[in-house]
Amino acid sequence: MVFNSYTFIAFLAVILVLHNLPFSWKTKKVNLLLASYIFYAAWNPPFILLLWLSTVVDFFVGRALYTQEDPTKKKLLLIVSLIGNLGMLCFFKYGTFFLENFVAFTNAIGIDFHPAEPNIILPAGISFYTFTTLCYTIDMYRKESKPVKSMLDFSLFVTFFPHLVAGPIVRPPQLVPQFENPHAATQKQMLDGLLLLSLGLFMKVVLADGMLAGSADAVFNSTDMLTALDAWSGVFAFSGQIFFDFAGYSTCAIGVALCLGFVLPQNFNYPYAAIGFSDFWKRWHITLSAWLRDYLYIPLGGNRNGVRRMYFALMLTMLLGGLWHGANWTFVVWGGLHGLYLWVEKFVKDGRAANATEEDVVANMPSQWVRFLYALLTFMLINITWVFFRSGTFAKAWQMLESMFGMATEGKALLTSIALLKIVIVIPAMVMAHWLMRDKKVLDVAYQVSWWKLGLVWSAMILLLIWAQESSSSFIYFQF
Repeated sequence: MVFNSYTFIAFLAVILVLHNLPFSWKTKKVNLLLASYIFYAAWNPPFILLLWLSTVVDFFVGRALYTQEDPTKKKLLLIVSLIGNLGMLCFFKYGTFFLENFVAFTNAIGIDFHPAEPNIILPAGISFYTFTTLCYTIDMYRKESKPVKSMLDFSLFVTFFPHLVAGPIVRPPQLVPQFENPHAATQKQMLDGLLLLSLGLFMKVVLADGMLAGSADAVFNSTDMLTALDAWSGVFAFSGQIFFDFAGYSTCAIGVALCLGFVLPQNFNYPYAAIGFSDFWKRWHITLSAWLRDYLYIPLGGNRNGVRRMYFALMLTMLLGGLWHGANWTFVVWGGLHGLYLWVEKFVKDGRAANATEEDVVANMPSQWVRFLYALLTFMLINITWVFFRSGTFAKAWQMLESMFGMATEGKALLTSIALLKIVIVIPAMVMAHWLMRDKKVLDVAYQVSWWKLGLVWSAMILLLIWAQESSSSFIYFQF
């Protein structure tokens, strides 16, 4: 079941009615848990067994980790959790990838090995709920939070349907306490939630699918060398598509949870207004960035064991972050490019800081226009990384880069004037909106607008949604 479907709208209406009937709080939580399983079962019912297995194992292992005082037994319990969670993730998401690379390696050294083609189906959202349960057991190992008392609350924490399939990646202290006491949306929360749901669907259906997806698909699926105009337009279209698609999902998830009276963490904060790449990763997929920082970068010794260790931890974190997105070496290169960008940025900043006094820092603060130009440069460099993210092979990625930088002798003009016009309208508007909103929140801005202006904008979004509702495609991040 996807948010951008009439089925989900009906599903949500039923859930809202049940959640606001005079049932006991425990009954309402059971209703939400069953609804979450139904929501997930719409993709492939047997995969609910994986959710159950992960939930049950981590609930009991987490409790044992918190109370266990023997260091050896404690490490063994953590290993059980890591093997269980990462084992399932590796098998379903990376099984075919590992096998293909092993076959390529054996053939390269002269061993003729050709196993049967595996037929592994990727469970929807396995990367997200695996990271959600892993942070619980790791926190229990560190004793950074207390065990969840109720299996019902823990099950609902893992499977709560707004964040289940594509995040935000929620940590126990952010959500479990909200399940301990009765929650129902206030009138303000309900209106805010419906506004965010409308905005998220508008971003996905109208902007990502209706305005940009066709151009991005046409360019990246083409086997021909393209003109620089068409190649760059296709990359810009994808940069807008993936933002509106993924941020649209997160906005929907936060809005749906708010309609039920629950608060989920922010996952996007106008990333294309980022000034530099560390700023970008504080704004793009915020919950994943925080997860990688707290559970990978810091344990690897980042910022604690010297400069070399910091650079090593930073690059390894970004490489593994790239691999998290997909079982393909192009994702690893995408992560590596971001790691390289962060390396260069860190080196330059450290060099400046070593030779600057506090007065120099204040005196050399860049103007607003210079900061905007830095943001544009960051955006352009990020677009180069999207080439590897979107391309299925290195050959395709190199072909795209050749087309983008004018290396094609006879590039083909592929996109129509209408397609180019859509990109010219949407992408600059997106970048400017990000810049103007970079330090603001959409709900805060909505409160500052007169009610009739907000009503007009909201009505226009809904009308465009209805008009463009030929789109019922899954969100891009469902495959990760």
